[in-house]
Amino acid sequence: MEDGQETVRIDRWLWAIRVFKTRVDSTQACKGSKVRVNDQPIKASSKIRIGDLVQIKKNGITRVLYVSGLIEKRVGSAKVHEYCTDRTPASELIKAQERAENSKLQNKYQGKGKGRPTKKDRRSLKRFVDYEF
Repeated sequence: MEDGQETVRIDRWLWAIRVFKTRVDSTQACKGSKVRVNDQPIKASSKIRIGDLVQIKKNGITRVLYVSGLIEKRVGSAKVHEYCTDRTPASELIKAQERAENSKLQNKYQGKGKGRPTKKDRRSLKRFVDYEF
């Protein structure tokens, strides 16, 4: 606990422990019912205490964080574990890993005729257009 605080705004805490990149993003997630504290929907200005369970829906998975410390200022990623404990179920982590693998596979193979032409395609098009009949 920093400076003897007993409560901290949820949007500031989520931003400080690097769940969201900006405070505006964390506020929008709270407004959009993506954040719950102790299974209750919460406003961005609501206060959290040590011992609360925070559930965050982000990128298709639900992360569960246990509040083990309060902080209002953003910290480096190495110090985040001092302020929260990740209790996300293994099934959610597996789901996130599968999504990442599927997106890599989809991006790796680009079907014929989709997207920007390759250098080889451009050269063959140029030969076709420049060809005189």
